[in-house]
Amino acid sequence: MGEITKTNPEVSDVYGYSTLASISGADKFNRWMYETIKPFCKGRILEIGGGIGNISQCFLADGEELVVTELQNEYCDMIRSRLSGHVNLKDVIAMDIVDPEFDAKYKPLFGTFDTVFALNVVEHIADDQKAIANCKKLLKKEGHLIILVPAFQSIYNHFDTALGHFRRYTEKSLRPVFEANRLSVIHTQYFNLIGIAGWWVSGSLLRKKIIPEGQMKLYNFFVPVFRIIDKITRKWLGLSVVMVGRNDR
Repeated sequence: MGEITKTNPEVSDVYGYSTLASISGADKFNRWMYETIKPFCKGRILEIGGGIGNISQCFLADGEELVVTELQNEYCDMIRSRLSGHVNLKDVIAMDIVDPEFDAKYKPLFGTFDTVFALNVVEHIADDQKAIANCKKLLKKEGHLIILVPAFQSIYNHFDTALGHFRRYTEKSLRPVFEANRLSVIHTQYFNLIGIAGWWVSGSLLRKKIIPEGQMKLYNFFVPVFRIIDKITRKWLGLSVVMVGRNDR
């Protein structure tokens, strides 16, 4: 029997949407990811690649003012619909972070944000140097850029292929991308150690292309335990790697 995917007739990104939809119900997991980056967020905040708003809603629920971008207009419409009740959602913008005409299209936004974050975005972009360079243009001086990407190329599998990932990273491979753009790295860590097991079993052993919803629900239940484990292992190993850079110019 083939894999069952959650579908939406308005969205062409079948595997991406199915994954986002499965994760949308994982409230403990989304909160964990949010609370991992929250200490480095300040002032006016911009989210690059908001998906369907899984992390956006955490910021808004805590009263943070937020501007969200998405590459696909379909996702922009879904974010507006899903989060329309939040007055602190200041804007939803269709943006390609590596648009060849990025400077001309988005010049009014340059240097206007204290924080720019992109979670599970940069791995989808062939030219990651350009993606980080354009993120930096949106930052004020002393602003923070927060990037979370999949970790360890050795576990690249069917999930990665289906989701359009060009690569996975380590702290050592991501750091030069920041430093090449003159961003001072102020924090690094790995995130979600136990997620490696589920990623390998489903994506490599079972060769699936989407995260099973049942698996995500079970994982979400045990997140409080996994968070404790991560406090010990986050310096060395995790399914994702987080890096925070400061725009010292």
